[in-house]
Amino acid sequence: MFAAASNAVLRAMLAPACAVCDQPLLAPLNGAICGNCIGGVRAIAPPICLRCGDQRPAYADDGLCARCRSGPAALAVARSAGVYDGTLRDLIHALKYRRRRMIAPWLSARMRREGAEVLDGADAVVPVPLHAWRQWQRGFNQADDLASGLRLPVWRVLRRHRGGPPQAGLPAADRDANARGAYALCRRERLRPRAWNRLRGATVVLVDDVMTTGATLNACARVLQAAGAKDVRALTAARAVAAPPPQPLRSRHLSTARR
Repeated sequence: MFAAASNAVLRAMLAPACAVCDQPLLAPLNGAICGNCIGGVRAIAPPICLRCGDQRPAYADDGLCARCRSGPAALAVARSAGVYDGTLRDLIHALKYRRRRMIAPWLSARMRREGAEVLDGADAVVPVPLHAWRQWQRGFNQADDLASGLRLPVWRVLRRHRGGPPQAGLPAADRDANARGAYALCRRERLRPRAWNRLRGATVVLVDDVMTTGATLNACARVLQAAGAKDVRALTAARAVAAPPPQPLRSRHLSTARR
């Protein structure tokens, strides 16, 4: 009763709108996102790759997607809170480009739920850094906001020391080259022996808003491993899932033979 009355007062006095679709919030005390937008977030449907969390064909006996099967990755495991399309893409765009930072706690809560296995046993979360110029333009780092809601220590030990075009604007083939060598340990961490000591043997979880090919996360993971991290995982708010390959066709000879 009290919550309903409080929501009514807030609606009458402030007329708060959903941070994504700008429709009036019926229950503003429940958060900055309306029920329709929350309901539009799509989970990644199984089966998923055991390593990177992307969708994979059901007939993959080793449990890996084609990308993970093609070569080693720096990340031990990666998971995401949902599919990067529709409502979840609108949520992330509103956070990043419209500075609706009140969305971050809701995304973090969903990441905690969907990525519980990744966070379990971790010593800390490490937000993927923006280049200093881009962070100055945006005013904040969305990965840092997401990491702050995951209920683990936040170690801001990485920096992006080389600029470049955003990964989102590049074809998949160019993302590795754009991210390779772009990240390093923070300068202040290099000057503090205790920072190196805490990374040695640690299990850390890289945090970012979107995972596509994994180039950025793998580049960051290599830096952390070089600093002594034992286990580097990743958790993102969304993942751009690969289109599942077609199921293998059964031989016409076999089909007719069984009739």
